[in-house]
Amino acid sequence: MLMGIPAILSPELLKILMEMGHGDEIVFADGNFPAASVAKRLVRLDGHGILPLLEAVLRFFPLDTFVDKPVALMAVVPGDAYKPVIQDAYRDIIGRYVREGAVGVECMDRFAFYERARAAYAVVATGEIARYANILLKKGIVEAPSSPGKTGG
Repeated sequence: MLMGIPAILSPELLKILMEMGHGDEIVFADGNFPAASVAKRLVRLDGHGILPLLEAVLRFFPLDTFVDKPVALMAVVPGDAYKPVIQDAYRDIIGRYVREGAVGVECMDRFAFYERARAAYAVVATGEIARYANILLKKGIVEAPSSPGKTGG
């Protein structure tokens, strides 16, 4: 065990997050998402929702500032009157962790989202029950602290 690491971040997920490089993408998938058939690398977090996962990951995970929209959400299917309020909560959490300015968020058609997820570095299958709760994050760069004389190790 380590101190200061949120318990929701399993060793497998931490390893995946560490392996990812600039521009790599990760999907946090709701319980209805076809994660096993889509993922190149599948991480199981059954029993957990995406809100606490997103909150935990964004403490450590920089979003890509070199693209306009480093976050993608699944758009509501045309004709479905459902309002995915969880997506508003995602925007609130992202806003708390962004270091510079606002983050662009893209809403993607369901099948386009599936295709992009197939190319993602990993898919995290959660037990999230909210509809349209899938979210994709593009990793940015980790910068050294601005203290003089300090290096990363």
